[in-house]
Amino acid sequence: MHVDAEQLPESLRRGLASVYLVSGDEPLLVDESCDAIRSAARAAGCEEHGVMDAGSSFDWNELLAESQSLSLFAHQRLLEVRMPGGKPGAQGAQVLEQLAAAPPEGTVLMVVTGKLDRQTREQGWARRIEEAGVLVIVHPIGSQKFAGWIAQRMELRGLHAEAGVADLLGYRMEGNPLAAAQEVDKLVLLFGAGPVQVTDVEAILGDNTRFTVYSLADKCIAGNGPAAVRALGSLRAEGVEPILVNWALARELRALAQMSAQIARGSAESGVLQAHRVWSSRRLLISGALRRLRPGQWQSMLVRTAHIDRVIKGRAAGDAWQEIEALVLGLCGIRAPAAGAGL
Repeated sequence: MHVDAEQLPESLRRGLASVYLVSGDEPLLVDESCDAIRSAARAAGCEEHGVMDAGSSFDWNELLAESQSLSLFAHQRLLEVRMPGGKPGAQGAQVLEQLAAAPPEGTVLMVVTGKLDRQTREQGWARRIEEAGVLVIVHPIGSQKFAGWIAQRMELRGLHAEAGVADLLGYRMEGNPLAAAQEVDKLVLLFGAGPVQVTDVEAILGDNTRFTVYSLADKCIAGNGPAAVRALGSLRAEGVEPILVNWALARELRALAQMSAQIARGSAESGVLQAHRVWSSRRLLISGALRRLRPGQWQSMLVRTAHIDRVIKGRAAGDAWQEIEALVLGLCGIRAPAAGAGL
């Protein structure tokens, strides 16, 4: 049987299989799928839990011997094999096929791997596990679903988020489920179960008394030149690396260039903002910026961030902070080309 990670809880409620293969490259989601299987195994009477790391020098005969040596004092056990590379080799494939075809009595086998490509999933050992038990595929959370995933996680933790909270967390966490999960846990610790407002989230994401790369980007998008230059100076004085500042500006410019081009081709602005998941409290800000500059200007500044990246890495001549300041002014609609930018 093949299930996606979201379908695993329902599959476990229907009963515990004798063998599982959990595959994916998102550590948090893979670990949570494994936790669900571990919990179900404990509930089903698995009193022992053994873990084996199947690295390149692993002797697969050890797994075979271990699978056949159930403790006299335990009725059932979970045997977990961690194989990050997903390549068991000839010996490992043979052992896994054997265990899938004839699961040891009283043992639940769980094999955990990184993301398996289609070719690997078609190999005998993987197919045998899928046929005899459950193949759990852990997919990355797409950008369009990320805020919804955060909102659902908050609800499960007893947090009732007001409009914009999940969008703000999704925007700041840049598609990083582990970082988002940590922030949700922090909200639970700080505020307990109950309502959560945007101001609560802003308070834990950073000290509001100092400038951040995100507030710098917002000041640039708003066209507030003096405030943006002050924010940039503060970031530099605090020792923030220029590569982080350039990354934040490039991220905004990439989205603005795409949105501006779509609107220029005739798409409705409201639809474009929704498609790019611009959260409600930023819509006026983004709309104003899109009306202030043309698609070509956004694209030109995005190209400039690539030049700045080369300057930072020593692959092009120039002073990174001067180049960034010129970019900040350009974002604000103030013409000040960076020396050496060649644009």
